[in-house]
Amino acid sequence: WALQPQKPFWRLVKRDVQSPFLLQLEVLEGHEEPPERLLAQAQHERAFLRDGVWRVPVREGRIRATLFLPPGNGPFPGIIDLYGTGGGLPEYRACLLANHGFAVLALAYYGYEDLPKEMKEFHLEYFEEAVSYMLQHTQVKGPGIGLLGISKGGDLCTSMASFLKGITATALINGSVANVGAVLRYKDITIPPLGFNLKRIKVSKSGIADIVDALNNPLEGPNQQSFIPLEKAECRFLFIVGQDDHNWKSEFFAVEGSKRLQANGKEKPEIVCYPGAGHYIEPPFFPMCAASMHLLVGKPVKWGGEPKAHCEAQVDAWQQIQAFFHKHLTGKPSGTSSKL
Repeated sequence: WALQPQKPFWRLVKRDVQSPFLLQLEVLEGHEEPPERLLAQAQHERAFLRDGVWRVPVREGRIRATLFLPPGNGPFPGIIDLYGTGGGLPEYRACLLANHGFAVLALAYYGYEDLPKEMKEFHLEYFEEAVSYMLQHTQVKGPGIGLLGISKGGDLCTSMASFLKGITATALINGSVANVGAVLRYKDITIPPLGFNLKRIKVSKSGIADIVDALNNPLEGPNQQSFIPLEKAECRFLFIVGQDDHNWKSEFFAVEGSKRLQANGKEKPEIVCYPGAGHYIEPPFFPMCAASMHLLVGKPVKWGGEPKAHCEAQVDAWQQIQAFFHKHLTGKPSGTSSKL
């Protein structure tokens, strides 16, 4: 958890899950710079793709995705996995979940191959196509699937759960219950993006922006049009919340989402809050990213978090997410599992 980037504003991600991370460990004498003497060294390998897990590129219709299937005979509980405003097709979380018995579709939605290059507007029909693909797959257990999304991927999952059929469980990692960053369209419905005020952004002397107060309140005035009608959803919700999230007010979104669900007679969602955890709650043992470039803001932003607390949150959240999906997609509690 104490790993630091050599260059400022870098975030550690895994581009190719088919090869392991190689960590070079060195024990140095003393604390001086430069270090006096190398006492010992070793190489540690961290694999992502477990033996027997299938990695299947998916290019069906408009879908641009990668499906990970566990070893053994299916069908398996299915999940669609969405990342945030970085775009592209991150596969590492989907791959790691497949190691635990889930059929997981890592779904790109912009900034990848022939998908839109920019985040201007999204059509829910694209995501509906991905849900249909999963529900029709012979290795995916019905009658419904799960959704997992972080950041912008979280509010897209909320919209999918609210408007699309076939969703049984939705887990949001520091997600929003308001539509953020781009217009969302579905049939004759349009949900505008939540407004913001750049004057509320604070910039530190080192040039890092704190954007936590930039978004408008989705409970006030015309901003209410951006609140996603999650009370329409026929699924269970899990909110994973970093209480030191500086991307936006994740705890506020979780609480307001819970209020709206219960006010409409829906089940109270599970909300798990982590003091000292920031925005990017990743699978276990990824080092915390304190600040990095934000594509929409155009400069480095503060993500929040304290390294040790954030690391501990990632370990626990990983177990919470698996237990939630096991419970609602298979009807069975999850057994004891490894950290990864």
